[in-house]
Amino acid sequence: MSVVLVTGCSSGFGLEIALAFAREGDTVYASMRNPAKADRLRERAAAEDLTVEVIALDVTDETSVRQAVADVEQRHGAIDVLVNNAGITYAGAVELTPEEHARRLFDTNFWGALRTVRAVLPAMRAAGRGTIVNISSLAGRMWSVPYGGFYAASKFALGSVSEALAGEVAPFGVRVVCLEPGNFATDVRANAYVRETGPDDPYAADESWMQEFLARSSGEGAGDPAVLARAAVDAVRDTNTELHTLVGEEARMMTEALEAAGTFEKWLPGFVTFAESVAGPRPVGPSGA
Repeated sequence: MSVVLVTGCSSGFGLEIALAFAREGDTVYASMRNPAKADRLRERAAAEDLTVEVIALDVTDETSVRQAVADVEQRHGAIDVLVNNAGITYAGAVELTPEEHARRLFDTNFWGALRTVRAVLPAMRAAGRGTIVNISSLAGRMWSVPYGGFYAASKFALGSVSEALAGEVAPFGVRVVCLEPGNFATDVRANAYVRETGPDDPYAADESWMQEFLARSSGEGAGDPAVLARAAVDAVRDTNTELHTLVGEEARMMTEALEAAGTFEKWLPGFVTFAESVAGPRPVGPSGA
């Protein structure tokens, strides 16, 4: 059985991933910034008679990451599996997104994952084994949609570094997988930062339209997070899993649409038409004027 460390386990993907590995009989450390938010995880684990240990780990804090990893390694030696799930989302205009919010997004989604990777790798290399699973997104695989540029950029960055990392650590017996889920029913958008707009904001109406599309798309019909959790377990067990692995029917359909379009210029009008079918006509001109 493996020693598994999962980040961002208070809800959504992280919660389901922790439970999925526990069902396999693995020793699971479910980490989160605030362990006081672990009630739902503990209740689910108790209902299935699963053992999951909750620990504090803030991926944006180097000291927190190093301490959490050191504590686990002190008890077990090397961590066998790291699942980088912790992440946040934000939708906003490139021109007007406050820099501090864009930096916070990258600090969590990109640098947060790298902090944990760098912390676990020395012991993994020494042991000659280990698997790193980075939870990315379909947004890190397809062309960026309006107002989704910074989130997509953070996921593209994670995917690119995962590729380089895979080539670097393979000689030491360490694998890297980057899972790219489509639309799933999680709390990530409910907890997302929303940019404040005013009556003179040139993007207000259009940005609101995109937020409506994203909100409706994340509701009824969104995938079960347990599917992604199962994919994470399978990726660890199956050494033939491709580094970039799509998860969910929507992810496969969207990538097929990209391939069919061929270019961004041909794809974008089709995406807008699809978004309009969900959220209504796209506003025209500044603030819908």
